[in-house]
Amino acid sequence: MFEPVLLKNVDLPDGHLLSSYEAGGGYQALRKVLGECTPDEVVELVKQSNLRGRGGAGFPTGMKWSFVPKRTDRPKYLCCNADEGEPGTFKDRIIMERDPHQLIEALAVSGYAIGAEVAYVYVRGEYVTAIRRLEQAIAEAHEKGYLGTGVLGSDFNFAVHIHCGAGAYICGEETAMLESLEGKRAQPRLKPPFPAVAGLYASPTVINNVETLACVPHIVMRGPAWFRGIGPDKSPGPKLYCVSGQVRKPGLYELPMGIPLRELVEDHAGGPLPGRKVKAVIPGGVSAPVIPEPGLEIGMDFDSLAAAGSMLGSAGVIVIDDSTCMVKVATRITEFFHHESCGKCTPCREGLNWAVKVLRRVEAGEGAPGDLEQLDMLCKGIFGNTFCALGDGAAMGLRAALKHFRDEFVAHIEERRCPFH
Repeated sequence: MFEPVLLKNVDLPDGHLLSSYEAGGGYQALRKVLGECTPDEVVELVKQSNLRGRGGAGFPTGMKWSFVPKRTDRPKYLCCNADEGEPGTFKDRIIMERDPHQLIEALAVSGYAIGAEVAYVYVRGEYVTAIRRLEQAIAEAHEKGYLGTGVLGSDFNFAVHIHCGAGAYICGEETAMLESLEGKRAQPRLKPPFPAVAGLYASPTVINNVETLACVPHIVMRGPAWFRGIGPDKSPGPKLYCVSGQVRKPGLYELPMGIPLRELVEDHAGGPLPGRKVKAVIPGGVSAPVIPEPGLEIGMDFDSLAAAGSMLGSAGVIVIDDSTCMVKVATRITEFFHHESCGKCTPCREGLNWAVKVLRRVEAGEGAPGDLEQLDMLCKGIFGNTFCALGDGAAMGLRAALKHFRDEFVAHIEERRCPFH
């Protein structure tokens, strides 16, 4: 029987308060690492757990931490990416609003492991409640000695600062987020050097997602073997799935990594709305290529979805039923990426601009022969040629829609109207 751990406090009326968090065993992981573990031992625990980043890329967390130089004259920083700009994603918001001390403890344990005394939480500005709850949690943690100088009587000092974003999707890209933190325009940096070597203020920096960090205290308390025992070997652990769209029970579900997508949609989220059938599902936020209904047996983990030509991404699962026009879906998603492109590189800036023009024309029933081939060419020109993954995600999504639902695009052009209206 699977036991939720990341969301165990979110339904408690006072789950955001320190007293409630402590009553459930909160801050015991911090006490344990400060009293019993060296920083290297904590990094090794995370390595052994095979925790992979929950923000989208799926990079092994322990390995990322180990890239931080042991000897350096510069300060080390821990940055928590809580921007969560991917449409269909709301998992980090729930943790910050309803169990903020879980994140604070995770930051402290992770900061101790990598040798950082300062952490920044980059939160999207629209998350007003989450920001207020985090500010309250930081104040409570300071008062009880979980943050500040000499944490819990040790020689470890640790401070957490909140930085509010201004609604830019590009800040989900880690180096663009660092640029924003430094007060610059949020645009991706050239890598290498990677942030672990030269990140915030050109200093060694680890950047992790809220959900990724939230797993760390549980690994410390329960052990890496417990974590590896949940889900597939190559990407284990509990996972938060955000389910939205045309489904009976949208919401946030904590389930084992690797659960079949069909089980998630039909058993846990209740299946499609009355009288409708599932047409397709976007498995990981709008940058993840759509999966048609026959492919829903796929496991919701990094490797299975990658093998199927999609990706887990942020696990923002968007259900699309048979009443929906896929041309309209593709157009709206491409418009989003075009709007959010930072404009730094030509393939993304110009390619998405032209893709939107063609898609709007097709959707309006004004498409012409050759438009779909033009879109194919634009996807080819964008994918693999952009400065960051924003352009890749846009091209992958559009390419998948054209591949799986090309008949709908053809119908718009030939019938000069939308068949769904």
